[in-house]
Amino acid sequence: MGSIGNAERMAHSDEFSSGIEADPALLQVDLGRLTAAIEVSWDHRTAYGGLTRPGTPAFGQCYPTCRVVQYFHPETEIACGDVWTGSSTECHFWNVRGSGPEAEWIDLSWEQFPPGSTVQRFKLLDRRFLRDSPATIERCALLLRRVLCRLADRQLTSKPLE
Repeated sequence: MGSIGNAERMAHSDEFSSGIEADPALLQVDLGRLTAAIEVSWDHRTAYGGLTRPGTPAFGQCYPTCRVVQYFHPETEIACGDVWTGSSTECHFWNVRGSGPEAEWIDLSWEQFPPGSTVQRFKLLDRRFLRDSPATIERCALLLRRVLCRLADRQLTSKPLE
């Protein structure tokens, strides 16, 4: 894929990232480093409903994680699907780059599900009509601010950031 410029990136962002200034050099981060910054930035304030599950830091983090991945990699779309865990069906979000059989699924929060879980069905969301609630926008913005701070400091410690 070609490089995405700052103007195109901002055209794909919305209220969750408005007012957040990022050093353009940070926007070229590779997925491994971005993953590390995201994972140490998760907590109850970025989780859906403020819920946490001991030993499972990814629990409830899928949607804000997708929005942050899309901020850094605007060529991705967000998928919403049903995951069968073996005992229940859970709603889940992840990123998709490309289309058809060549599509790459980027799921940084899959570990919240038990081994053997499977995606039953999914659809790609239209980024123009996400209709995020104010609480969701704040969770996404908080995660983005934390990730940008981690990347700027080049520190990926588990110390909490506000």
